[in-house]
Amino acid sequence: MTDDAHEFRIVRRGDRDHRIAVIDGPNMSNLGARSRKVYGDVGSLDDLKAYVAGFGERLGVTVENFSSNYEGAILEYIHESAERVDAYIVNPAGLTTVGEGVRHALEETGRPVVEVHFSNIQAGAGHGRGLGGGPIASSFTHTATGLTMGMRQYSYIGALTALVAALDDGYFLGEGVAGD
Repeated sequence: MTDDAHEFRIVRRGDRDHRIAVIDGPNMSNLGARSRKVYGDVGSLDDLKAYVAGFGERLGVTVENFSSNYEGAILEYIHESAERVDAYIVNPAGLTTVGEGVRHALEETGRPVVEVHFSNIQAGAGHGRGLGGGPIASSFTHTATGLTMGMRQYSYIGALTALVAALDDGYFLGEGVAGD
């Protein structure tokens, strides 16, 4: 996976060093061994983390990565990180339909949350970016601030770009003035 061939340029409205937490749930540790049709050429979860953190650095923000195959560890991370991060990007992965505890913990932080998926979880079986078993309903979507899916690793880049732009907008959280 290379991103050097294409340079992204983002003009920010602010210059605050936001801290964005990226959480990857169960089964993301198997990235690289999963269907290339759906998951692309990302070699490993560590490659994905480096890619997203590098993009965040170019945006002028700090990306804090966390991943676990265990829901309890994810809950503990959310609880201990809530005071230091400005927003969350979460790929619930294996918790997408059953991760009510994680969804609730994210909601309780009061921080913006963007749900991401490599695949299009709404696509029918056999669709190029869908899951083999067909569409699934996420328990996270109804309380997420936003959602990006079906764009492989670029779903993370879309989520990160949107979060930074939104956080730079003083009206996004309803507490300031534009450009804060």
